[in-house]
Amino acid sequence: MKRKYLVAAFTATAVAATGLAGCSAGGGDDSDGPVTITIMETKQTNIDAIGKEIPGFEAAMAEQGKDIKVELIADKLTDEQFMTKMTQQLAAGQAPDVLDIGENMAISWSAAGYLAPLDEQLEAWDGFEHYYPAVKEAMTRQDGQIYSIPSGAGVLNLFYRKDILTELGIDTSQPATWDDLIERLVAVKDATGGTPLVVPAGTAWGGGTWGEGFQPLLGGTDRGYYDSETATWDLQSPGWLAVFNLYAELVEKDLLPIQDLQNPNPWEPTKYTKFPEGDIQVAAQGTWGWKFDWGPEGAAPIDGLTERVATWQWPGLREGDEPYGWSSTGGGYAINADSENKDAAFEFIKYLSSGKPLAEQLVASGAASARDDLDDVAPYSEEPQLLQAGEDLADSVFVVTGDGASQIAQAVSTATEMILSGASGQEAYDAFVADATDLLGPNLVKK
Repeated sequence: MKRKYLVAAFTATAVAATGLAGCSAGGGDDSDGPVTITIMETKQTNIDAIGKEIPGFEAAMAEQGKDIKVELIADKLTDEQFMTKMTQQLAAGQAPDVLDIGENMAISWSAAGYLAPLDEQLEAWDGFEHYYPAVKEAMTRQDGQIYSIPSGAGVLNLFYRKDILTELGIDTSQPATWDDLIERLVAVKDATGGTPLVVPAGTAWGGGTWGEGFQPLLGGTDRGYYDSETATWDLQSPGWLAVFNLYAELVEKDLLPIQDLQNPNPWEPTKYTKFPEGDIQVAAQGTWGWKFDWGPEGAAPIDGLTERVATWQWPGLREGDEPYGWSSTGGGYAINADSENKDAAFEFIKYLSSGKPLAEQLVASGAASARDDLDDVAPYSEEPQLLQAGEDLADSVFVVTGDGASQIAQAVSTATEMILSGASGQEAYDAFVADATDLLGPNLVKK
C-alpha cells in the first residue's frame, strides 16, 4: 500500500530497526470465518469493557453461521506511548485489525494511508443513519471519507458549582455572552478572593489546551479557520485573535489560576482539588467529567454531584455569537488498512457500536451516545447526565480539520503560555502565527 508520508517524528530507519511482534491475523478477508481478529486496548476501563463484550460477539456471530474470534491485546500505555508503538506497528504492517484511537490519531493515520476507509460498509449498515449530524461531520476526514466510528461522544461545556454560586447570590442562568459571564466571575472573585475559572491554557496542559479550551472557544465564534477544500489552516481567520484576547482578558482580571496552570499536571490542583472543594467555581470540561473526574469512582468525587454541579453552554464570544456546545467524539474504532480480515473487523465494530454492547461501554467510560436510538437501552437509559449530553449533541458545534492539528495544538499551547506570563492577546497571536507557520510548513498554511 502506498504511504503518503510517515507521521512526524518517526523515520523509516527507526521503524525498520524496531522489532515488533505481528498482530494482524491471517485467513483472508472473509467475514464468515474461520478467522481471528485482534484489537488492542491500553486503558483498564476499556480493557474491561471490551473484554466483557467479546463472548457475546462471538456467540452472535456463531448464530449467524460465522466463525469469528476476537483476541484482545491488553497493553497498559499512556497516550504518547500508544501513539509511538502503534505508529511503528502500522508502518511495519504489524498492527491489530481493529484500532481504538483518538481524533488526532484518526487524522494523522488516515492521511498516512494506515486506516481503511469505511464508507462502503457504512452505506450498507442501517445503524449509520442513527448517528447525529454533528458526529457524522466529525467523523469525516479532509478527503471526504470516514475512517473511524466513535465509540462514544461528548459535549464540552462549562461545568459550574451551582450550590456555591447560589449561596453567593450569583445568577446561574445560561450566560449569553462572555461579557456577561466575566461580570459574574468578577463578582465571585470579589466575594471569595480566589480565581473562579479554569480553562486549559499553557504548555503544561499539553494537547488539552487546544482540544479542551482553545478549539471549543474558536469553533463557536469562527468556523473558517480550516479550509477543507485546500486542506490548509487559515491563520488570518479572525477567531484566533478573538480567543487570544479573551485569554488575555481573563488573565488581566485575575480570573484564571495562573500558577496552577504553569505547574506540572495543572488539572490536578484545579479540577481535582479546587473545583471539588468549591475554590474554583467554573471549569471547562467534557461529558466524561460526570464519571471520571467527579463521580463516585472518579479522581475527585463530589458528594451530591448532580445537586451541586450543573452545566452551561459556551457563551458567545463576539457580537451575534449564540451559546453552544462543542462536540467531542473521543475515541473511535478504525480498521488497519493492512488487515486481511476487514469484513470480520467491521462486524465487530458494528456489534460494539450498537444496542446493549454500546450502552454498557458508554456507561463504563462516562461518554454520551453518538446515536439517537440509545435512550431506552439499559444501562445507558439510567444515566440522566449522559442522556442530556446526547440531546446537546444533536445541535452542537464541530469544525472538521485535517493534517496539522498536532502542530496547531503545540503553537496554541506556547502562545497561551505567553499570555499566562503577561503577554497581550495581540502579542500571543503574532507569536502563534509565526510558530504555526513554521511548524505546519508552506503546504498546510492558507495563502
